Amino acid sequence: MAKVSINLATGSIQKEEIIVGIDLGTTNSLVAFINPDKNPQVINDMGKGVLVPSVVHFGEAGEITVGNEAKNYLVTDPQNTIFSVKRLLGRAYKDIANYKNFFSYKVIDDDSESLVKINVGDKFYTPIELSSLILKELKARAEHALKTPVNRAVITVPAYFNDSQRQATRDAGKLAGLDVLRIVNEPTAASLAYGIGLNPEETKTIAVYDLGGGTFDVSILQIQNGIFEVLSTNGDTFLGGDDFDRAIVDHWIAQNQLNADEVSHNRELTQALRLKAEEAKKAFAHQSLFNEKIGDIWCTLDRVTFEQLILPKVQQTIKACENALKDAKLNVKQIDEVVMVGGSTRTALVKKMVSDFFGRPVHDDVNPDEVVALGAAIQADVLAGNRRDILLLDVTPLSLGIETMGGLMDVIIPRNSKVPTKAGRQYTTSKDGQVNMKIAVYQGERDLIAENRKLAEFELKGIPAMPAGFPKVDINFLLNADGILKIQAIELRSGVKQEVEVKPTYGITDDQVEQMLMDSITHAKDDVAQRMVIEARTEGEQMIYTVERFLQKNGEHVTEEETTETHKLLAELKQELTGGDKDRIHKAIDTLNEYTRPFAERLMDTAIATAMKGKKVD
Repeated sequence: MAKVSINLATGSIQKEEIIVGIDLGTTNSLVAFINPDKNPQVINDMGKGVLVPSVVHFGEAGEITVGNEAKNYLVTDPQNTIFSVKRLLGRAYKDIANYKNFFSYKVIDDDSESLVKINVGDKFYTPIELSSLILKELKARAEHALKTPVNRAVITVPAYFNDSQRQATRDAGKLAGLDVLRIVNEPTAASLAYGIGLNPEETKTIAVYDLGGGTFDVSILQIQNGIFEVLSTNGDTFLGGDDFDRAIVDHWIAQNQLNADEVSHNRELTQALRLKAEEAKKAFAHQSLFNEKIGDIWCTLDRVTFEQLILPKVQQTIKACENALKDAKLNVKQIDEVVMVGGSTRTALVKKMVSDFFGRPVHDDVNPDEVVALGAAIQADVLAGNRRDILLLDVTPLSLGIETMGGLMDVIIPRNSKVPTKAGRQYTTSKDGQVNMKIAVYQGERDLIAENRKLAEFELKGIPAMPAGFPKVDINFLLNADGILKIQAIELRSGVKQEVEVKPTYGITDDQVEQMLMDSITHAKDDVAQRMVIEARTEGEQMIYTVERFLQKNGEHVTEEETTETHKLLAELKQELTGGDKDRIHKAIDTLNEYTRPFAERLMDTAIATAMKGKKVD
């Protein structure tokens, strides 16, 4: 086994090895590194292009295609082609309920707070697994182009990503065989690519305007002493360059007096029109008229009309900029720099309106598709210890977290987090009437607590007796600059509170830290596979508990046939829980969920109707 040098002061790897920067995007992803001339450079492996479409296709024989080739299946095999998986990372079903029609593949909905799963054929995938396939492709391309193993990376995420989404991104990296040294905010990375924030002496307030293919966000950052603080973020996760293309297509449909419904049912024509619209949009960078044909359909458009078509969408982004400034309690005069990110910012109207709004020229000379990945590579170079001019804050060398159901480690403060730092998660009870909650704190990189180091254990007592899932327990970790970890648990409805202090790295040597990191990389695949089986079992047990409790309470409202079939499905799920196949467990959960949903909804309707009887509605 190769020995890896770890700098304990920064928790980072020494510079014998290349650390790459990865922009894991909604539409496209890419990877960059610092070249021998000390400049950040994106990787274009085998002439396939810099951008790797964030698309995964599953073939009939189980073969997996990622990137450019997978994109071709979006039209021909949509139900087995996964796109925009970044929208699902760290999300529960309820988070995406309003957008489920956006996805052409099956997103499992069990009407709970569980994290989403995607059903392809007879397999069930988490967004973490799917994202790891994209990261694996980026890793392979980087290794092929650089002719060296790539095991360590900095990965960027939107500034608005919550702790769950950031942890999901880390897990995806781990599953792809990458040691994720730092999760960096995309606007921070973009700023670094322009050299903003590299001088520890400067203090600046900047706006980062990021308009991609399918998402838009604007972030207001304050930079002091090389530290980036996100003051506010605003945007729309379903607004982007794709909307510009759609506006052009709608215009051509009207112009040619085509039947919109007929066009939408003709997948080949829809795709051809969309691609032609994209071509037209890009052409306006250097011409003022676009005039081509698809069969008998004239695709004619001039730049003035194009700008009129997209104006409402661009105005939406300017409104988001106003809101971001309001949230940051700033006015446009207080913004020192404006950085443009995302391929859609190439549009002249977008640049002009953003520049006019902020009253200053925008930074757009670095390729807007590449700027985030280039910044991530600079951050990686900082972590590698190659930039002596930048102050690196002290970081925690190992992850800190708590034990959750099934003996799993739920990370609250990931390794390489800057200290001092504070992070927290919300938990609930798993049994009706549960009044105590055991909180066990661990340090380490493995998915199972059995493989990690126990730091402390305490009990939160006196939780009011409520149905499972009702109590809301906030668990906060506060790690100070001296490495003292304070853990606080508070039940929000009653105010019941408990605190404990520990010193995480006490009695642990540099060699042990190094070994723990190496073990986590070596066992990543097995750990994740094990975690997924445990999570599936836990979800199955919760499902059985809920359905059995439902039948006990409401048996008289359910038909004999429904009761018999439900008991049969419960028995099948219990049988699957004894095995170790996560897909079979998920399938049994899904079948039971689908079968019981109609009569659960029927009972709900009856209850509402009864409650409304005799009540006057204004």
